[in-house]
Amino acid sequence: MGKAAKSSRKFAASGKLKQAIQSRKKHQQMQKKIQGRRGAHGKGKQQAATEETGSDNDDEKDVKGAPKKAGKDVKKMTVEDLLGAQFMDDDDDAEEDEDDAAGDELNAAEEEEEDVADDQSFASVDDLEDQGTIHMLELAQLAEKDPEFYKYLQENDRELLEFSATQGSPDETDDEDDVMDEDEDDEDEGEEIPILTTDILKTWQRALLEHRSLRALRKLLIAFRSAVHMNADNQVLLWRIDNAAVYTKLVTTSLRYTPIVLAYHVPYKTLPNGKFKQPTQSAKQKALQKLTLSYFNNVVHLIPQLTDSETLRLALTESAKILPYVVSSRKAVKTYLKQCLELWSTGEDDIRIAAFLAIRRLASSTEDSIVDLALKSTYLALVRACKSTSTYRLPSLTLMKNSACELFCVDHSATYPHAFGYIRQLAILLRGGMKTKTKEAYKQVYNWQYAHCVDFWALVLGRACDARAQAERGGQESELWPLIYPLVQVSLGAIKLISNSRSYPFHLHIARSMLHLTRHTRTYVPLTPYLLPIISSTLTASGKPKSSTLRPLDMETHIRAPAQYVKTRIYAAGLVEETVFILAEWLGSGPVHGSVAFPELIVPIVVTLRRTLKNCKDLGKEAGMVKGLLERVEDCINFGPGKMGEVEHWEANVQIEESPLGKYLKVQRKTREKRKRMIDKANKGEDEILED
Repeated sequence: MGKAAKSSRKFAASGKLKQAIQSRKKHQQMQKKIQGRRGAHGKGKQQAATEETGSDNDDEKDVKGAPKKAGKDVKKMTVEDLLGAQFMDDDDDAEEDEDDAAGDELNAAEEEEEDVADDQSFASVDDLEDQGTIHMLELAQLAEKDPEFYKYLQENDRELLEFSATQGSPDETDDEDDVMDEDEDDEDEGEEIPILTTDILKTWQRALLEHRSLRALRKLLIAFRSAVHMNADNQVLLWRIDNAAVYTKLVTTSLRYTPIVLAYHVPYKTLPNGKFKQPTQSAKQKALQKLTLSYFNNVVHLIPQLTDSETLRLALTESAKILPYVVSSRKAVKTYLKQCLELWSTGEDDIRIAAFLAIRRLASSTEDSIVDLALKSTYLALVRACKSTSTYRLPSLTLMKNSACELFCVDHSATYPHAFGYIRQLAILLRGGMKTKTKEAYKQVYNWQYAHCVDFWALVLGRACDARAQAERGGQESELWPLIYPLVQVSLGAIKLISNSRSYPFHLHIARSMLHLTRHTRTYVPLTPYLLPIISSTLTASGKPKSSTLRPLDMETHIRAPAQYVKTRIYAAGLVEETVFILAEWLGSGPVHGSVAFPELIVPIVVTLRRTLKNCKDLGKEAGMVKGLLERVEDCINFGPGKMGEVEHWEANVQIEESPLGKYLKVQRKTREKRKRMIDKANKGEDEILED
């Protein structure tokens, strides 16, 4: 026998040899148990593969069947159960229990690798580089043994002959070991765990950049695991990091270099529609699978520990590139998705965006079960974040709704079952309020979660069924188009559920969502029967409005008016101003103002507004707003529908922005934007006085 290497002698002297032997025996026993499960009932490889596929299909059925389960026990559920969708979390727990009972081999191997944390961890990765040297020797002998075939390869497959085995070469490994030995010589002889230095990191970086060395990658990721679990108990660590700069450099190097090396050795395919496919099965892919999954789990464990926003954003961005290699592990994917959703719901704006991009990357998988999991989890996280709304939370909620809308519009066919199920939940809650007519039933509809859910699905349908998007698809109608009608019916039914003055802010929220849907889908939604009563009841209310020193009520951040605002002039002025603006926006939208039916549509509006002004006892600022809108509407049309020549000419040449109503809307929008900027300054303490 030859002389043992210095590193082997030091490892034996450290007292961990016995522990390593026990860990390997435990690993062997685990492998025997797995093999025993495979052959327990005489099942062959083909039947085992069939069982795995069946379990994946069962997971997919569980995800798609979640909305159906909501309708069975709906009578026993509250608004927290339906909109918060706690029953879906129970389904997830059941799925995880089934996965654990089935004995997922990949997760078992992953847990075993956590126990085997010595230099022999993932040692099979080093064998891949030795295969490169063997392949070079075979090619060198081929010219002598079979010159005709060698000539054929020169003409048709020159890349095979130009194969380079420099990666992981013996010289490189020797140099690397020399650096490690030199560093260890400088340490105290009694030191058990070596200290990671900058020189060792630079050696690994050079090997990764120049040769894409798998051996260097293995050593880097073992050191990365030591850094991630350095404060954990009962962990066998191979490296000690005493310097903060080395720790940061190790983390950033692992995050940046690992996707590059994996893509070089095990590339995956990206389809034209942006979806990715898992790498094809090969010996190298199987050898790297455990290493990749262990690294991915370490990144998931690291993310909650990071406090620096730049490093956290880097971890989210780079970890998303590893997803094609780990989507086969449902447990790892669920844990990662949970971390991303937490950051998407509570982080800073740049962290939210990075987390959302990682979620969207996960939803780009070709596996339907993964896509369904991402869509369902994203919607539930959005609903939970919408329990309350304030001036400071509104921008973050708007960002969440817009980003989630983008995710749901990637694949319309995958979105349809989710959209159908969740819009159905809104209808169930509304039906409960219409039947029982109790205070608790009304609260299940008149809350922020309901309003934000209606607005979110209006955003999704508006984007998916937009006229321009349909033109880009060659005139093909979106799969989500049939859901416009049920959403409109549910929304208008929610407005009619309660009609007292304190509930008017909720009505205006729903009206804004329907206005957005009208603009983008060119679908006529009759909003005037729900907006005109607000103006009429406010201006013709019995009794004189009470004067008050209260601040103007922000209609965007209130869903129900406080009791002290009822019958006050400040509340009446805010209601009329907001309602008149929404009515003007609806009349100025393309589907309404650009239609030949516009002359007929404005008749009941003009009659109602004139009657309201006539019965209004106090012709103040509020009545002036209504009178201004009425004048602009009457100026838009000066001919009747019987003159078809003028109708066709007007419809062909109408320019909404240049019409009297369009100019009126321009002024109103500028005024509202100016006032909103002043309110924002006042909230930040930059300006204490608001001008009228």
